Amino acid sequence: MKNILNLLFLLLFPVIQAQESNKADLVILNANIITVDDTKPHAEAMAIKGEHILFVGSNKEVSEFIAKNTKVEDAKGKTIVPGFFDAHLHIREIYPFSHRLATVNLTPDSIKNMDDLIAVLKRKAAITPEGQWIMGGGYEDTKLGRHPTRYDLDKVSTKHPISIRHSSGHVGVVNSFALNMANITSKTADPAGGAYDRDEKGEPNGICREGASRAIYKAGPKQAEATEAEAIEGLMECCRRYMSQGITSAADAGNGPEQLSLYQKAHIQGLQFRITMMVSDRYFDTYNGARVLTGFGDDFVKIGAIKVFHGNSLSGRTCWLKQPYDKINPKTGKKDYYGIPPARSQAQLDSAMDRYFAAGYQIATHSNGDREIEMVLNAYEKAMKNHPRANSRLRIEHCSVVDSAILKKIKELDVVIVPHSYIYEHGDKMEEYGENRWNMMHPNGSAVAMNIHVAGHSDSPVSPAIPLLRIQSMVTNTSKEGKLYGPAQRVSATDALRIWTMGSTYACFEENKRGSLTEGKLADFVVLSDDLTKVDPFKIKDIKVEKTFIGGKLAFSNN
Repeated sequence: MKNILNLLFLLLFPVIQAQESNKADLVILNANIITVDDTKPHAEAMAIKGEHILFVGSNKEVSEFIAKNTKVEDAKGKTIVPGFFDAHLHIREIYPFSHRLATVNLTPDSIKNMDDLIAVLKRKAAITPEGQWIMGGGYEDTKLGRHPTRYDLDKVSTKHPISIRHSSGHVGVVNSFALNMANITSKTADPAGGAYDRDEKGEPNGICREGASRAIYKAGPKQAEATEAEAIEGLMECCRRYMSQGITSAADAGNGPEQLSLYQKAHIQGLQFRITMMVSDRYFDTYNGARVLTGFGDDFVKIGAIKVFHGNSLSGRTCWLKQPYDKINPKTGKKDYYGIPPARSQAQLDSAMDRYFAAGYQIATHSNGDREIEMVLNAYEKAMKNHPRANSRLRIEHCSVVDSAILKKIKELDVVIVPHSYIYEHGDKMEEYGENRWNMMHPNGSAVAMNIHVAGHSDSPVSPAIPLLRIQSMVTNTSKEGKLYGPAQRVSATDALRIWTMGSTYACFEENKRGSLTEGKLADFVVLSDDLTKVDPFKIKDIKVEKTFIGGKLAFSNN
């Protein structure tokens, strides 16, 4: 009899295993689930097993996936969406103000006027050894009324080199100590791809545009370096803030091997945030020599595109245009300012793109002005013709100022664009481009209408990595001050959500793993206090992120 029972157990064990494998670890009921999956756009329940979605459907249907050990949560009607994927930002370790590595926050939320800026930098100078750098970032000239100059920063200290960055990241200001340290004078020529602003006597006033500050950093003291433990903790704090905003994945734009190693070590130590590395083309030879190509890695740390820099800044008003800026050139007093030309010529750009593309990499190129973007598209077209490859998903990052011919070429080449969504904060920067251009700037609306692939991004710290605010900005194209810029480029909340989920995953070759709440995909999702597709568009930013899940595990809760 015992042998018969044993035999029956052996025969039935596979069935028992199959039944258990069909049971969920977590089931969520009574939710307003926006799946971003056209085959099943809405649902009220979801089952998760391990890292993946087991089932999406009704409360009744999901009951078959509940076992004795299944955790069941009642969403009480809250909205659930896929985890947000920021397709282009700049991960920076975050340290407290008193830390020797801390960059002083100069954003408008903290700094209201020039006196505030000087005062907070003085506080940092008071705890920084003489001769060491004082760094700050995020100031906005339009909110302060002008850029700070060397003379403002000299009020902070004449015994420290000081460098602060504009919110765009493309304009910086240094004090006299730093200029003297690098021997930058009235006789110093502007570098290729950069410029020093000068006063009426021709003396540099401390404002450095684009690459003009590199020589100053090279001449200065070596900046303090973090220990590995400090860097990992600073990274984890940064990613905690991202997850608190519902971001579950991000593409870090423009770093190298050391940063990749840091991300891998942070993951080993418990960081459950998904990072795609967009490798700076400065490190192309290193990565290509090892044949570490786009797609190398796992679901938490992966190599993405080669990041190329060709062009300048929209919010910094340095991008290169076909027609002049609407405002006068502050240097000449004439209406002849077209921006700062890129450092590379067309031939140099063609050569670089051909090399990267032939090696098998996806390419993502920073380019804002229409004159810059045309050069990038020409280089892409030549590379694709020389080395035919299906599904290359070449990208243009920011892609801010376009025209109909540019959009037509983008569609023809099947290029993915990653337009800015920061009008809420930076709409006032568009004033200098002229109203006649606003309806062809940040072309989210045109791209959606033309079925061009679009990804969502914050470009943080250029604008905060807050997807719901970014989505509101895309839906309304209205600044914080209430001014509408470019109504033709507005999109629906549904389209904006798709851009920030499936659009971004497509841009990173991840659409089969994440981006929608689909059975079999990774269980990355966000619980929201309200439905962003139904609230007043101007209230989307006020929706609260209540929980963030990554791989089925709770990564953030505001409870």
